[in-house]
Amino acid sequence: MSVIIKNHVLRDYTAITIGAMMMALGIGVFLVDAKVVPGGVSGLSMAIHYLSGNTIPVGLMIWLLNIPLFIWGWRVLGSRFGARTFYGFSINSFFIDFFRGAIPGFHFMDLQNLPSIIDLRENDFFFLILLGAVFLGIGLGIVFKFKGTTAGSDIIAAILQHKYGTKPGQAIMMADFVVIVIAGLAIEWKGLADARPALSLTLYAFFLLFITARLIDMIIDGFDYARSALIISDKHEEIAAEIMNRLSRGATALKGRGLYRDVDREILLTVVPLKEVTLLMDIIKSIDPAAFVTISNVHEVLGEGFRRRI
Repeated sequence: MSVIIKNHVLRDYTAITIGAMMMALGIGVFLVDAKVVPGGVSGLSMAIHYLSGNTIPVGLMIWLLNIPLFIWGWRVLGSRFGARTFYGFSINSFFIDFFRGAIPGFHFMDLQNLPSIIDLRENDFFFLILLGAVFLGIGLGIVFKFKGTTAGSDIIAAILQHKYGTKPGQAIMMADFVVIVIAGLAIEWKGLADARPALSLTLYAFFLLFITARLIDMIIDGFDYARSALIISDKHEEIAAEIMNRLSRGATALKGRGLYRDVDREILLTVVPLKEVTLLMDIIKSIDPAAFVTISNVHEVLGEGFRRRI
C-alpha cells in the first residue's frame, strides 16, 4: 500500500511539474512581452515588471508575492495549503524566469525573442494570445487535476470563503478583474502600449481569462467521451435486449410512474461511448418511435467496458 501511495505522489508531482512548465511557457513566452495579463498574482507581477522598467523578473515577483499569501493561507486554513502549493508556485516561478533567460547562467534560453514568437507578436497578435491562453489553461488544469495549486487567487478565494462564505469562483473573478484593470492602467500610465491601445490589451486580457477558465474546466472534467440515456418506453424490454445484444452494453431498469397517465413503468438507464449514440437512437426508433429519450453528457465512467480517466 505504501508503494502505491508513493507512486501516486510521484505521479502527482510529475504532473504538477509538467503543468507548471506549460503555464510558464504561456506566461513567460507568449504573454509578458505582449502585455496581456492573466489576472491574479501572475498579472500583478507582470504589472510590477512593467512599472520597474522590465528590471524585476516576473517569476521572482510571483514567488515573492505568493510567500505572504502562502503563510496567510497556512495560518487561516491549516495544512490545506501545504507542500503541493509551495512546490506549485515555486516551480512555476522558476520556469517562467528560466524560459525567459532571466536566471543567471541561462540567458541563452530567452524563448520570448525567438523569431517565430516575435513574428506572431508583430503580425498575428490574436493567435499569440490564443496560444498563451491554451498553454496557461491546460497547465493550470493539469496542476488542479493532480491536487496541486499555484497559490495566488486560490488562497484569497479560500480565505474569503472560510471567513465570509464568498463563493470561490466569484472571489477569483473579482481578484482577476481588479488585477487586469490595474495592469491596464499601469500600461497606459507608463506608455507601454506600443502599437496597441491599453484598452485593447485589457480586452485581450479578459478574452484570455475566459479561454483559460474554459480550458481548466475541460482538463479537470475531461472531454465528453460518453453519453448516458434515460429511455421511457412501453417496449423497454425489447429495447434493453437490443442494447445488450447489438451494443454489448449494460442497461438498468429503474422503477418509475408516469404522472400524466398514472401508469407504473420501468425506465431504462444506459451509458454508451459517444460514437455509439447514433446507433442507440436508431435502435430505439426502430422499436418504439414514440419513446421518450433524454441524452446527457458523461465526463467519467468507472466500470467494465470503459477506460478510466487519469
